[in-house]
Amino acid sequence: MSVRAVTPILNVSSVRDSQAWFAKVGWRAGFSWPNGESETPTFGSVCSDKVEIFLCLGAQGSRGTIAPTFPGDDNTDGVWMSWWVDSPAEVDVLHASAVAQGLTVTWPPTDEPWGVREFHLRHPDGHMFRVSAGLGEAED
Repeated sequence: MSVRAVTPILNVSSVRDSQAWFAKVGWRAGFSWPNGESETPTFGSVCSDKVEIFLCLGAQGSRGTIAPTFPGDDNTDGVWMSWWVDSPAEVDVLHASAVAQGLTVTWPPTDEPWGVREFHLRHPDGHMFRVSAGLGEAED
């Protein structure tokens, strides 16, 4: 077997609102279906370069709790996902942007003992994103 890509699917309360939330941290809206302006999309996506996340209205998975869940608290039903960026400096830039836009950061940028710098960002539906870069990696 040779898997060439993986596309996560998040259960969301609104495809359009989720696309707008992701845009605040640099993702762009992908497709929406149905795509009529008067219709509420039930499926869609967000994209960052070649990476895509599907968004499904009220189905295909679950949404998480809104309580902070790190460290040591595993009381969440939402998806946890790592986003890998090019450098530790980019982690800090994205963190500052998220804070400036009022997004929920549950863990500040931290140099972790496993060799990454990361912060944790919570989506309004309870999904958690670990925005990470390997320590010691040079910027492009």
